[in-house]
Amino acid sequence: MRTLRGNLLRHLGVLLFYTVLTLAFTYPLVLHLSDSVLGGTGDNLYFAWLTGWYEHAFFDGGGHPFFSEWMNYPQGWNLSTTDTALAAVFPGAFFSHFFGTIAGYNLAMMLTFVLSGWAMYCWVRHLTRSEGAALLAGAVFAFLPFRMAKLLIGHLNLAATQWFPLFFMGLTGILRNEAKGWWQPAVLAAVSLGLIGFTSMYYLYMALLVALVFVLAYLVFGGFSVLAKAAFWKQMGIFIILVVPLLYLSVHYFFNLATTGTILSRDWEYASMYSASPTDFFLPSTDHFLFGRWVGSHFNRDLWPEATLYIGLVTLVLIGFAVWKRKSTGSSALVWVALTAALAAFILALGTDLHWNAERVMVAVPGFLQPLLGRSETPLFLPTYWLFNHLPFFDRMRALARFGLFTNVFTTLLAGLGAAALLQRLKGRWQISVAAALIALALLDFYPGPYTDQLTKIEPRPLDTWLASQPGDGAVAMFPFEQVQDQINIFANLMHGKPFIGGLFNAYQPPQYLSIKPTLDQFPTPQAVDLLRELRITYIVVDTTAYGDYPLVERELEVNGLIRLTEQGQYRVYGFGE
Repeated sequence: MRTLRGNLLRHLGVLLFYTVLTLAFTYPLVLHLSDSVLGGTGDNLYFAWLTGWYEHAFFDGGGHPFFSEWMNYPQGWNLSTTDTALAAVFPGAFFSHFFGTIAGYNLAMMLTFVLSGWAMYCWVRHLTRSEGAALLAGAVFAFLPFRMAKLLIGHLNLAATQWFPLFFMGLTGILRNEAKGWWQPAVLAAVSLGLIGFTSMYYLYMALLVALVFVLAYLVFGGFSVLAKAAFWKQMGIFIILVVPLLYLSVHYFFNLATTGTILSRDWEYASMYSASPTDFFLPSTDHFLFGRWVGSHFNRDLWPEATLYIGLVTLVLIGFAVWKRKSTGSSALVWVALTAALAAFILALGTDLHWNAERVMVAVPGFLQPLLGRSETPLFLPTYWLFNHLPFFDRMRALARFGLFTNVFTTLLAGLGAAALLQRLKGRWQISVAAALIALALLDFYPGPYTDQLTKIEPRPLDTWLASQPGDGAVAMFPFEQVQDQINIFANLMHGKPFIGGLFNAYQPPQYLSIKPTLDQFPTPQAVDLLRELRITYIVVDTTAYGDYPLVERELEVNGLIRLTEQGQYRVYGFGE
């Protein structure tokens, strides 16, 4: 009982440590939890809307969590066409129920930092028994520039990286055939992989591929003898029994959409644009408080939301120490396995063909091959090109640079192993002092400085207030029609409570949207107005600043039978006279 209490207090202390660091790295967000978000009005507002939708579905009994009748009116919107991100967003829905939607989203995002740090801490401490090394690894993983970029761009689903250390911790336990609690690694791996599936289809697919490399590397460097042990197969049996239903629940909506043609294959050249460059892993983030501006002015960082993959200088030094001391620490096999997995993820993140500084690398084709290939230069194709064209569902992915996160996972693990090897050579105060110094240096290497200029206040527009005051549940359309995908207009659905013809369709467009878009793009033509009448749209909202000669537009609307209902700032709202 005393040991249990001690472990509980230790973990609570670790969670508190990462909570304090989270408040510092996201400052001043803690002062504006309920009214502001970091970054502009982009994907953060979609995930804030999803937070509100899950609150509506789970706590108000208001609908199916993976299908919203509020969006893509009147057909409704299958949320599986984007990441449903249930495991990442559900905590936000809980917080939203008590503190409001924006606070719910912000708290869910901040929670991913705390849990990611704690999860990596657990993995490294389990392997090394070094408190200092585990705290360091958790701090590095929690505040990776990759994760800070996801904070700014608002990708709550992709910020939920806490499951990966737990999954690979369980997988490592299965492969190491750990004697104590032989069933625990299997349960941990299965539940964590299921949670990855409920976080992001990208992450699930990538995790399965990297896990395959991890397992094969472990068999090569750790020996195949584990396959002859009954305990290993018992753990694998438990893992399979638990993980299959979890994965079915998380992916069957995606498979249904893929098999019906809603989620289509992508062209490799389109995916190529979202490939990482080798430099992305070695350049500090453009929001670093000291070096960020210099990096942004000397390197192409247009792809920063996906390709901010900086490993860290302290991490690289500690990796070198881990490799150097691998034999004396008895971690030789694990070091080589982690290096192999990190390298495999690095290659996959480079995409279908090589890029340098965010530009495709082209090489001249020898003259005798030009007639055969029909070109004078060619990209340098990489292994991912073959996977993209042959592996099932691989070509549904767009941002291949996201594989780089797994490089970060394993380089952080290696840094933890290196730190443990270093700290075990020290005693007493020296050990504590060096551990604290390493943590401070690693965090300084990542620190972005205060985000004072990145706060965006979210509040109802006069348009939203007016719509909310109207009786009934008449549907809303926005024009120009491209604005139905603007995240601010998606989030406004929570503020005015009216069904909306739009949604976040930038990844995959639902059939109704594809069928009506050509006509509604020509608004205010008679055909567009007739289609709005057919769709039973009540409130036609027009952004007057988006049209050059707006009086001419309004005259055409009047000719087509629309009447102005109100003017709210830059927006005029029209309805049908009948």
